[in-house]
Amino acid sequence: MPLGVVYTVGVQLGAHALERLGPETRDRLVRRCSTNVDNLDAGRWETLLGSAFTVEEPMPLPYALLLVAVLGYAEYAYGAWWTAAVFLFGHAAATLLVYGALRGRADRETRRALDVGTSYGFNTVLGALTSALPRGRVRGAARVGLLVLAARPVVKRGRTFTDAGHLVALGLGLGISLAVDCLSGANHQKIGLDRPA
Repeated sequence: MPLGVVYTVGVQLGAHALERLGPETRDRLVRRCSTNVDNLDAGRWETLLGSAFTVEEPMPLPYALLLVAVLGYAEYAYGAWWTAAVFLFGHAAATLLVYGALRGRADRETRRALDVGTSYGFNTVLGALTSALPRGRVRGAARVGLLVLAARPVVKRGRTFTDAGHLVALGLGLGISLAVDCLSGANHQKIGLDRPA
């Protein structure tokens, strides 16, 4: 069974289990897994992993299916370990960059905000996956389109730090995608595939 399916089903089952515990217990457990400023300032670095497997409530079906599709295609294109590594790297790196921006400047509510979920990892894998698209205009248009979609919430009023986190995560994924492009181009040149006939 694909890793993306196992991950998504596991997160959904965990969310349903949390719902059965009652609001106070659920809130306490989710808060313990949250990568908010207070937790990271207190040295609770395990939240960098735990938060990727925790959601505040079950994911809507369209998002869950999109998550399965993106992770599944990444596994097909690059393998399960690559996909897991990119997902976890993006989740942790985007979280730490947002934490660095908020630290010392966030109000009490923001410092204690619940910050869990799959979206940072999802956005990183989605950005990285653009390297699997056909070279040229299609790949370039996809990268620009994704950046525009991710930037829109950031420039609106009422934006949150997670909106910025989504944009950062996507940027990390696009950086990985560009690195993959460079490596694959270098390999083609090395074996003579890009030489003119």
